[in-house]
Amino acid sequence: MKIRLILFAMIVLSITAQGQRTKLKPGMNNYDPADDIKLGQQVAQEAEKGLTLINDREVTTYIATLGQRLVSKTPNENKFPFTFKVVNDREINAFALPGGPVYVNRGAIEAADNEAQIAGVIGHEIAHVVLRHGTNQASKSDLFGGVAGAIGGLFGGRTGQLASAGGALAANMTLLRYSRDAESQADLMGTQILYDLGYAPRAMAEFFDKLAKEHKGSSMEQFFSNHPIPENRVAKVNAEIKKLGPELINPKVDTPEFQRSKKILLAMPDPKPKAKAAAQNGTPPAAPALPSTRMTSFQNASLQLQHPDNWKAAGNGTSVAIAPAGASNDRGDLGYGILIDVFKPQNARSLDEATTQLVESLRQGNPNMKVTRSRVQARVDSRTAQLTELANDSPFGGAETDVVVTVLRSSSELQYFVQVAPTKDMPKYQQTFQNIMNSVRLK
Repeated sequence: MKIRLILFAMIVLSITAQGQRTKLKPGMNNYDPADDIKLGQQVAQEAEKGLTLINDREVTTYIATLGQRLVSKTPNENKFPFTFKVVNDREINAFALPGGPVYVNRGAIEAADNEAQIAGVIGHEIAHVVLRHGTNQASKSDLFGGVAGAIGGLFGGRTGQLASAGGALAANMTLLRYSRDAESQADLMGTQILYDLGYAPRAMAEFFDKLAKEHKGSSMEQFFSNHPIPENRVAKVNAEIKKLGPELINPKVDTPEFQRSKKILLAMPDPKPKAKAAAQNGTPPAAPALPSTRMTSFQNASLQLQHPDNWKAAGNGTSVAIAPAGASNDRGDLGYGILIDVFKPQNARSLDEATTQLVESLRQGNPNMKVTRSRVQARVDSRTAQLTELANDSPFGGAETDVVVTVLRSSSELQYFVQVAPTKDMPKYQQTFQNIMNSVRLK
């Protein structure tokens, strides 16, 4: 009888814990699930023109099988046709397109210590699809009126140039510009998937911690990223784990199949993106056309401004990049333009403290970035602002100057602008940047 009572108590505890897990549902959406599928397939065709995919049968079969097992534990009510492919890129990255196409860089697989960690990465991307974050963002932005215009609206009318804009990274920075809330939701669903499939759910947190310590992302990724910082992600994942149910006994962590696939990838030649190879050969990408003196308007939820009419804006919500055609190399590293976003400092008591936190976050993934000029007083829309000048490596070769302008929107929000150009070209762009900043009106 005592044994039965103990078993009954464990079942009740499990049911109670299951009920405590965070409930995640897709947000508002103006589009049908069929639209997600059509859009994802169209963008995938364009993306793969600029991607080099791994064709090793053992690796591709392994990732596809693992992906489908993870999908089996998701609330995939819309029956999205998931596909999983491995990209021959050693950047630690993965992305998913609406409707089911999922791409995992070999760098993410090589960086993972075990199967549970890479399963967490893939589960996170699956969650973006299931929660329909791509078309949810499009619905919020009201960028287009139907699927026929979806790609053009999200890519600024230049889908045919996706490959030259950096393939996977370009897709991740435009169509997949998720909010911090969306990223957190994907983290939580990914953790739930791991637990339900019997994996150690802390593997996701472990991988995020690993990235925080080891990952050296591109300057564009760090400047333009709207993802929560790794420390916050780890804390939220760990909090969710406590809600999932009884601690798993002997959870699955690794498999010989994962280690075999990782070994195959590590033995493959190091891929050399065209821009990287060109830079090594002393021929960096050609600079874009100089900014036009004719200005056009841009506005989003947080501000409005004027920018050269031969520059295009891309982004969602408060996060946007405004740059000329050809402003990025083949990896998607931005070399010319202005990046705009809102940063949320932690317990900052002043503009100076908030700016310090922002600059440190920018430098985390940019080991060569250095402060060359700090805390110059400025004005943005009649508000007190600060200007911080940074030096970095330019994707167009040589040194890069990054001018960060910061202004407090409130005690918990810091509006920032990053003016980016190679140091040798910055004098040609200073007046343009100044004209943009003079036109800024905060909402």
